[in-house]
Amino acid sequence: MTYLDDFEFFGNVNKAHDFIDALKSGNFLFSLVISYTETCEIPGITFAGADKDSIKFTSPADAEYLYYGYCKTIDKIPMTPDGKPTPALLTKTALESCSIPHVVINAGSKIPPQLPFIHTGLVHGKNISVESAMSDSQVSQAVDYGRMVGRSLASLTDCLIIGESIPGGTTTALAVLRGLGFKAKVSSSIPNNPVELKNQIVNLALGRLTSDNPYHVIAEVGDPMIAFVAGMLSSASEITKVMLAGGTQMAAVLAFASKIGFNEQNTAIGTTSYISNDNNANFTSLVSEIADIPVISVNPGLENSNFSGLKAFSQGFAKEGVGAGGSIIASMIKTGNDSTHFLTLSEKEYHRLFTSL
Repeated sequence: MTYLDDFEFFGNVNKAHDFIDALKSGNFLFSLVISYTETCEIPGITFAGADKDSIKFTSPADAEYLYYGYCKTIDKIPMTPDGKPTPALLTKTALESCSIPHVVINAGSKIPPQLPFIHTGLVHGKNISVESAMSDSQVSQAVDYGRMVGRSLASLTDCLIIGESIPGGTTTALAVLRGLGFKAKVSSSIPNNPVELKNQIVNLALGRLTSDNPYHVIAEVGDPMIAFVAGMLSSASEITKVMLAGGTQMAAVLAFASKIGFNEQNTAIGTTSYISNDNNANFTSLVSEIADIPVISVNPGLENSNFSGLKAFSQGFAKEGVGAGGSIIASMIKTGNDSTHFLTLSEKEYHRLFTSL
């Protein structure tokens, strides 16, 4: 058995194989874009944090954990109210298993992380159920800054992996996808996806749209991460391979990028099987509808874990985030290791974390 047995391809399968073949001897660079939308403060919308007050610390804490192995802005790593860990655990395990370097970009996080990061000065997004997420000029600025950062990072690597951490981001992503004309159903960080609540919020937000101009859609119903990462993709994909690491949010990034331009030949989405197999969402068909790019999905084998906190990912909790899927895919391409090896490393990190608490 090889790591390719842990991969599943959707969309353009030939492009998926070409993408992987091109990177077997290449270098990867991982970038984590942290951001915030006040939409996450709506009760019941996200489990990305132990409680409402801690949600704003989730993104900077994810970034700190990747660097230090612990967090500085909060005492413990981000986790759900019942103690399930952030998917950053999977990302950290993957990146460290094959020495992939990473950078953190603050594109609208409410709290800055306590580490070196690329500072954009972008402000966080507002609650889309009651007001515009951003102004049109803020969207333009986010795209422009994304293009600058994307161009710089792309010149350093054979493949730029872009991950995100933005609590409540699946709701703004759903609004953006629908606002841009796609019939989207999206995943959630919890098995009982609060679909009715999300649809209610999205319908309120979409009711404010006065035009189908993509920049106007992002300004009304999106978040800074979507605008910024679409900018990164548009410039970086002209220079090097780009793997959007994530699920629903990256579909929204792709949808916006398809309106402002990017190079399809150099682009793929990397995610976990927990997203591609999610019956509540239509992720893989949605990506195919947006662009002719491959989706590479990896099964990290966490259903075989001895730890309930890791097994939970395979049972519908978190599923993806902080670039987990793309990072695991890159680590397997680079090392040739399969999911069995990855599970061993993940359990070692889980044990370190939860025996040191």
